[in-house]
Amino acid sequence: MTDLSRRALLGISASAGLAAIVGVEPAVRPAAAADGPILKPLPPEYFTVYGSNAEMRWEAMAGQGYHTPVDRFFVRDHTRTPRIDAATWRLKLFGSGLRGSPTEDAPVTFDYDELRAMPSRTITAFIECAGNGRSFYTSQQGQTVSGTAWRLGAVGVARWRGVPLAEVLRRAGLSAGAVDVMPRGLDPDYVDAGTNHGRVRRPLPIAKALDDVLLAYEMNGEPLPPDHGHPVRLVVPGWIGIASIKWVGDIEVAAEPLHSPWDTRYYRMFGPGYPEEGSAPLTRQVVKSAFELPWNGTLAAGRTHVLRGRSWSGNGPVRSVEVSTDGGRTWRRAIPVGTAKPRAWLRWTLPWTPSGTGAHTLLARATDATGAVQPDSAAYNTLGYLFGAVVRHPVTVA
Repeated sequence: MTDLSRRALLGISASAGLAAIVGVEPAVRPAAAADGPILKPLPPEYFTVYGSNAEMRWEAMAGQGYHTPVDRFFVRDHTRTPRIDAATWRLKLFGSGLRGSPTEDAPVTFDYDELRAMPSRTITAFIECAGNGRSFYTSQQGQTVSGTAWRLGAVGVARWRGVPLAEVLRRAGLSAGAVDVMPRGLDPDYVDAGTNHGRVRRPLPIAKALDDVLLAYEMNGEPLPPDHGHPVRLVVPGWIGIASIKWVGDIEVAAEPLHSPWDTRYYRMFGPGYPEEGSAPLTRQVVKSAFELPWNGTLAAGRTHVLRGRSWSGNGPVRSVEVSTDGGRTWRRAIPVGTAKPRAWLRWTLPWTPSGTGAHTLLARATDATGAVQPDSAAYNTLGYLFGAVVRHPVTVA
């Protein structure tokens, strides 16, 4: 890929996207226009809504347990949530990476009941949009970026149950020469700047696909809700959210590298310091921390507050968290609540008695098991991906 210019890559990906456009599967019924792009309720005390995306407000996690409740879990859609009948849904697998090279017109198929009858696995893992924290490139670093202006609420941790992707690939006839797999969703085609890129899809290297990836059909002990991928979605632990394709309808398995607009045109780093075609496709998430407090919230003076928050990393469990209540001049070690999970977050607390009234800035920075620490600033890129710097959270003591 390094010998291709960005222009060539975009041309290839756009052509591939147009070639992949297909009609809506019989099992899929797009949501009625009156429903809006997101089907579940979006109360303002839980969410900030950006069209087809809904960001969780962190104060909505105050008093909650380890997992993000479904009614508070963020939503990231490229188009809108489809309604899919599990009874008629089929998972189709095809490509040169399967024995006999089944084609898209004559694939290997599994229905919903067959999938649920396979050996299952349950994992706790976060899913996080690659653009989570994007707004801070502008508000903290004074840099212009494009995309949804998330703060830190495009992340959630859930208990996922499903079938290891490795098991499904084995049953479909995975060959020793397989290189990439590319799951594709059943949501409507994505059109950007007049170009139809087809249905959302993104390749995964076979090593990751066979490692810890799940074809999930349950979320927090219940069947997947429509907005979160019903009937089946991918969960790719530690990686950026676009890898965890929702509403999976088919999976191409290839003996050669696969590409789509979602690893060529999008989800790379572009801008100063990067080659014309961008960085390598993004994979793992970076370290982040968030307070369970309203943005610009008010805290009562003259009393001790227990600050609560959560920190997570795509590299593995969080090892420690430090908190500053004076804008970064001094730091104290936060108190862990429970243990850190390798694919999820660490909860923590810190008692704080404000020294006076007025504006205060709270900061939290985490260190993960690899030694990665949240920096003071994040590497700039024009699409605003992977903001992992320490966030300056404003509060007022009154």
